[in-house]
Amino acid sequence: MKSDIPATTASIGDPPTDRRGDPAKTAATTLADRSFVGFLTTQFFGAFNDNLFKQLLLLLAVPSAAAIAAGQSQGPDLQGIATVVFGIPFVIFGGLAGFIADKISKRTIIVASKVGEILVMSLGLIAFLATPWVGFYGLWVVLFLMGLQSTFFGPGKYGILPEMLDEQQLPRANGLVLMTTFVAIIIGTAVAGPLKDALVDPAVPGVQAAQKLWMASFICIGIAVAGTLCSLFVRRVPVADRELKLKTEYLWVPRPMRRLLAVDRPLLMALLASCVFWLIAGLTLQAVNSLGKTQLGLTDTKTSLMVSLISVGIAAGGVAAGWLTRRTSGSFVLHAGMWGVVAFCVLLSISIPGRGHWLGFGGSIPVLILLGGAAAFFAIPIQVFLQARPPEQLKGRMIAVMNQANFFAIVMSGVLYQILDLIINALDWPRSAVFAAMAILFVPVAIFYRLENH
Repeated sequence: MKSDIPATTASIGDPPTDRRGDPAKTAATTLADRSFVGFLTTQFFGAFNDNLFKQLLLLLAVPSAAAIAAGQSQGPDLQGIATVVFGIPFVIFGGLAGFIADKISKRTIIVASKVGEILVMSLGLIAFLATPWVGFYGLWVVLFLMGLQSTFFGPGKYGILPEMLDEQQLPRANGLVLMTTFVAIIIGTAVAGPLKDALVDPAVPGVQAAQKLWMASFICIGIAVAGTLCSLFVRRVPVADRELKLKTEYLWVPRPMRRLLAVDRPLLMALLASCVFWLIAGLTLQAVNSLGKTQLGLTDTKTSLMVSLISVGIAAGGVAAGWLTRRTSGSFVLHAGMWGVVAFCVLLSISIPGRGHWLGFGGSIPVLILLGGAAAFFAIPIQVFLQARPPEQLKGRMIAVMNQANFFAIVMSGVLYQILDLIINALDWPRSAVFAAMAILFVPVAIFYRLENH
């Protein structure tokens, strides 16, 4: 397809692109490359859709203060189930997705994944309409399929850049991808609240509210279609390894990585610390939704704003952590982040008898931003260590293992949240107690973990 080649550099007689010596790669600047812009907008729409749809379901899963005050039976907080359902495909199929990304052209995977997104969002519309008859089960299926689609889209998304761009373009390209991904997460999460508030009365219980959200699915379908059209501009790239054979170890931790982690204790401890970060991150998302809707009695709009501000803090903290790491030690940045997470979780956990939450909505906003920044301070040095520590020939597989381990931690955050929900309800504690549990969980990490650079 000649339309896959940037018009600024290609002519009718140009040959198909290759990894090296491609004039379309060398002549065009990153944002002048139509193929890269198509890729960038595709992944932006995908991240936006994921977070919009997922936040809509999380808001539905939280009992609202308005419904409770109206005497409606809301049932338990189901956010943990939603988190588990969305994360399981990454854990189970992440290795297979990486294998397919090397076996098939990554451009083909990206386009096929986006077509799959249209189908999944269409099923979402049906699942919303069917909630009076099947409850949340139809939405859980759609959420699982969303996670599955994202699982196979991920390796193609992250792996195609070195095949599509020159080496000197990669730093800027990766920066643009990271920036647009965070913007998509922030906007997608923030939009979910106002969209739900516009379509559903806050006193309507979860199942009835879900049926009224079928109109929101049209937005998700439209975004999926737009992302699919943008993906068609991504140029074809060669297959990485057409002769690659599927092995059982690709589906879990490869044998070389098991051997490396067995003998390299600092690397193993860094991997476990990364898992703790994602466990806390998964808990934070659910805890903020519950705090906002159940304890503070906020609208879905304000609750989603609180959640999106965490991503603002992570983005700003990531920039600051990168700057500080170059000027001080990664260990200093790491410890500042760890104790910051503990301190801000403690602040968010404080409730005053008879007066509700100590910080309230206004006071929680700066603390949530700072919590996101502290989390980035903790995560960035560990991620750099995990990327730099392994031998050159194992770096790619280390990233794959890290991703699977992190998503396993996210799944476990859903399980842990459901356990905490049962305990909090049984003891009649305020919802902010989840933050106290997070602080207690993180204190041993802050005390004992050290980033070893030798």
